[in-house]
Amino acid sequence: MHRLEQQALGQPQTVSLQADEDLVLVQAVLRRDRKATAEFVSRYSGHIYSYVRSRLAPRYEQVEDLVQEIFLSAWKSLRRYRASGSLHAWVMGIARHKVEDYYRERLRAPESIEDSELDPDTSTYVSTIHQVLEQDQVRKNTQRVLSALPEPYRLALIWRYWEKASAREMAIKTGKTEKAIERLLARARAEFRERWNHDQSS
Repeated sequence: MHRLEQQALGQPQTVSLQADEDLVLVQAVLRRDRKATAEFVSRYSGHIYSYVRSRLAPRYEQVEDLVQEIFLSAWKSLRRYRASGSLHAWVMGIARHKVEDYYRERLRAPESIEDSELDPDTSTYVSTIHQVLEQDQVRKNTQRVLSALPEPYRLALIWRYWEKASAREMAIKTGKTEKAIERLLARARAEFRERWNHDQSS
């Protein structure tokens, strides 16, 4: 009866089968099965590489190192995987944490960019920047503008608007004050807006 109920519902059985397959793969990797390890890398390398590349642009020279670090961390943590969620989500969670670590380390460095006078209405552009970062049709233009920004500005915007971190979270993880993060974000938004408007008018 239980199996018939699963078949009727469809999705729970699919999820259960996927979890079972994930667990089998993990156990094989832990046994140092070369074929399973190759499958593990093949299954997730593309997703991880794309994710990291989009978050580190234009520092592409650091992508490979971070991807390797993510896989190394995943392998070291595999024994803790309990199939309570998909293996894909678990691996991507590690990737997100590693990218966040990268942001934190880069933004902990003393700022080399001097504070400048900000347009008093900069805060009104917060929602606009958020929308711009989320719209697929302007993703390429957004990436180009972000790539041209000083690294602290670029990382702050990506961490805040793509990774959905709050200014408070960013402050705690970088050791800076929340006010300092808010100032950094304000400068970053102002610089993004200026470059974006320049691109649109040229």
